[in-house]
Amino acid sequence: MQLKESGEMYLETIYVLHQQKGFVRSIDVCEEMGYSKPSVSRAVGLLRDGGYLTVSKDGGLHLTEAGLEVAERTYERHTVLSELFEKLGVSEERAVADACKIEHVISVETFAALKKLNQSM
Repeated sequence: MQLKESGEMYLETIYVLHQQKGFVRSIDVCEEMGYSKPSVSRAVGLLRDGGYLTVSKDGGLHLTEAGLEVAERTYERHTVLSELFEKLGVSEERAVADACKIEHVISVETFAALKKLNQSM
């Protein structure tokens, strides 16, 4: 299953919520992303079927190895791009918003170059 931007966003959100709370349910994702329960339920089903997450009997969402890989990659891109944009003088709010858009389409090569630039600043 090829993930689209929305799938990456769900995985990243679950990853971040897990870092913050330790236990993540669909309702937590609804509240964080501002999506309806049916929308999140559908996305969770697709991600589960795609092998990116599992759902425990108590409703906990758990990233699989494949899901964790996507989530960590997306989150790293978001973090590095946000930091770089802020160093360039972009407001925090705009830097975060722009990083959120770019993190899904940037090439590996370009991201590596920007990451290196960010580290040297």
